This record gives sequence, C-alpha cells and structure tokens, in this order.
Amino acid sequence: MSLDIPLLLATLAFIVPMCFTPGPNNVLCAAHGSRYGFQKTLPLIAGMGIGWSILGLGLAAGAEFLKENEIIFTILSYIGAIYIAYLGYKVASSETIDKKDTSDEHFGFFTGIILQVVNGKAWIHFVVLMTTFGTLFGPGYDAKAALVILNLFFGLMAVLSWAAFGTVLRKTFSGEESNHRINQVMGLMLILVAIWIALPH
Repeated sequence: MSLDIPLLLATLAFIVPMCFTPGPNNVLCAAHGSRYGFQKTLPLIAGMGIGWSILGLGLAAGAEFLKENEIIFTILSYIGAIYIAYLGYKVASSETIDKKDTSDEHFGFFTGIILQVVNGKAWIHFVVLMTTFGTLFGPGYDAKAALVILNLFFGLMAVLSWAAFGTVLRKTFSGEESNHRINQVMGLMLILVAIWIALPH
C-alpha cells in the first residue's frame, strides 16, 4: 500500500501547529525550564511523552465512541482547567531558585502523565487525529499506533524546544527580581491557558 502524500501533508499541517503552539504542555515546560533548568525538566517531559502515547493509543481504539459523547470532553476540560490553573499558581508563586539548590520540589514524571489524563484538549486532539487522519498508514490498529508515534515525535520536539526556551530565559535574566518576574509571567500564561480551556468553543 503506497503512502497517500496529500493526506500525509494534511496530517502534518494538523499535527505541527497543534504541537508547537502554546498549550498546557509547552507553557509548563517553558515555565519549568526557566525555574529549574533543562535537565530537571526532562523527567516531566518523559511523563508527558508516556502519558501522551497511552492517551493516543487508547483513543485510537475508542475515537468514534468518544466523538459521539461530547460530555466527556466537557467534564475533562473543566477538570483539566482546574489542574492547569493550580500548576500555574504554583509556578507564579514560587520563589527564585538558587542555582546550587538540589531540592526535589520541581514537577516530575507523574505530573507529566497526570496532565495528559485531565487535558480535555489533548483528548480532542487525538479524536480529530484518529477520525480525520487515522487511515494515513492503513486501516488497522497498528496503522493508528504508527500515527501516534508520528505525533509523539513532533510533540516531544515541541516540549523540548519550549523547555530550552525557558532555560535560555533563566540564563538571560539571571537577577533575582528578573527570575521572579519570569515565574509570574509563566504562571500567568498557564492560568490563561486554563481559562481558555474552560471557555466554551
């Protein structure tokens, strides 16, 4: 079976902007990178990648059912918005970090997984991906799993890029007051993302 190039291009036109534009994962990685640095953000990113993949594989099997039950997305959107707003508050209210600090209070692996579970927009992302572009690699479940892997590649590139961006901000604005302002701005961005998610679309 030959690959449908127009469908591939359409799929990438959907995936790339969805992955790289500001959203809960990207903004949290930028905030975390600016506060704790790139290396300490990697466990968070690993959790995001695993949670994202599990969600994608699960929705590959039940996308049609979920598409017909929008109430699930509504409930998840509100739960996710509350959780993301909480993370935004934690970031915005955190103190500036001592670069010699070795504490383990940063967000970690399980935060990354939980964020995917409660992110209603991530669910919608995969439902659209599977119902609109799900036949890109063929008709079977293995083909949909391949689509999840393709999506994961761009998703990981996105969160790594945003984490690196946050780390650059941390190094560029190295003063205590500047670091505190960055925390506030990043936290506010997360809260704004939470509000956007909670609003009807």
